[in-house]
Amino acid sequence: MNEGSKAAGQRGGNIGAIVDLRSDTVTQPTAGMRAAMASAPLGDDVFGDDPSVNALQAALAERLGFEAALFMPTGTQSNLCALMAHCQRGDEYIVGQFAHTYRWEGGGAAVLGSIQPQPLSHAPDGSLPLADIEANIKPDDAHFARTRLLALENTIGGKVLPMDYLAAASELAKRHGLSRHLDGARLFNAAIAVAARGGSEGSDPYEAARRICSHFDSVSVCFSKGLGAPVGSVLCGSRELIKSAHRWRKMLGGGMRQAGLLASAAHYALDHQVKRLGEDHALARRLVEGLQGLPGLTVEAPQTNIVFCDVDQGIAAKLVEHLKSEGVLTTGLYKLRFVTHLDVDAAGVDRAIAATRRFFNA
Repeated sequence: MNEGSKAAGQRGGNIGAIVDLRSDTVTQPTAGMRAAMASAPLGDDVFGDDPSVNALQAALAERLGFEAALFMPTGTQSNLCALMAHCQRGDEYIVGQFAHTYRWEGGGAAVLGSIQPQPLSHAPDGSLPLADIEANIKPDDAHFARTRLLALENTIGGKVLPMDYLAAASELAKRHGLSRHLDGARLFNAAIAVAARGGSEGSDPYEAARRICSHFDSVSVCFSKGLGAPVGSVLCGSRELIKSAHRWRKMLGGGMRQAGLLASAAHYALDHQVKRLGEDHALARRLVEGLQGLPGLTVEAPQTNIVFCDVDQGIAAKLVEHLKSEGVLTTGLYKLRFVTHLDVDAAGVDRAIAATRRFFNA
């Protein structure tokens, strides 16, 4: 049992403990991560001399195949700095209707960056149809915003964008002179799923992540979700793009001083908590198997660590409250979301299954 599994056993699986399946953002630092934070060498990152921040940036850029990287407090800020580095006022980016950068980041690109989003509907697999992307690239005409960027997300709603799709979308964007940004908040969940296929694609999640990133000019990676760090995301790209993003980070209030305390946690996660993400995926499948066959509840097969359940709108709120009364936390109005992570173990998942079944069998 690895450290993440031990931590889960100490928390999520205890009788009477809360089983928090609302999000993988609720994870707590493991003992090893706390030790890394306590011993991290520190400097002043605004002056560029925090050794722990610099080490994290260099390590992630090297692993993912980029020239440079920049540590940020949040994924929202990392994405926004990327969009503003790629686009100017009056430019446009093509994005999915349910992409985080469009729907759940406060409209920052439009409000703060004066960048117009062109949202498109998703295909069932989470991708944006190539024909729709091409049809929405604006001609060079003063009547239109200038289409400058294609922004994708992987995973998107827990779904992994196919590798052949990423290659085709990237080629389409390059053919039309568009830059390409990836919101890779759960990049390593996608990489674990790709690596799990093995075969000619190999089984190393770090290599799989690098191959995913090879189709993009920039990628934002979140460390405070399944990787278990308390805070932080990293934007990777060319030296020129990161230099621009660094200026935007300052203007957006994101400069930090002895940030190595946080960067060391992310670096520990990068080295020690990537491969264990597969355990979360297995627990998501266990959850789905346990929820199958309940009347009024339809469960979607998970590809990674996120499980969605369709329920009748009239009972959704009651189900959420029932689960809460039994010590199981989830989110949703008519589509419930359960997210497995390093602080939930098999016993916790089984408690969630049993509590849900009691609701429907009452």
